[in-house]
Amino acid sequence: MQKKQYTTAFKAQVVQEALREDKTLSQLGAIHGVHPTVIGDWKAVALRGLPSLFENGHSELAAEEAAHEKQVNELYAEIGKLTTQLAWLKKKAGIRDE
Repeated sequence: MQKKQYTTAFKAQVVQEALREDKTLSQLGAIHGVHPTVIGDWKAVALRGLPSLFENGHSELAAEEAAHEKQVNELYAEIGKLTTQLAWLKKKAGIRDE
C-alpha cells in the first residue's frame, strides 16, 4: 500500500481550519479524508514553526526595504545627473529657462 501524498497548500488549508477550532480534528479528517492524528501532527508542526516565520519575515522585510531604499537613492542620483546634463545642453544651445 502506497502512502498518500498531500500538497503543502492542502496541508496549510487543513491546518488553518484546525486552528480556527470550528470543527474537531475528527470532523476535519472526515471532511478532507485525512486521519485526525495526521491533522494533529500537521498542526503541531505549524505551531512549532510559527516563531521562525516571524523572524524570517522580519529580516526579509528589512532586506526588501533596504533594497527599495537603495533603488530610490539610485534613481534620485540618476535624476540629478540628467538634470545637470539637460541644463548644460540648454546653456550650450542658447536656450533660456523661463
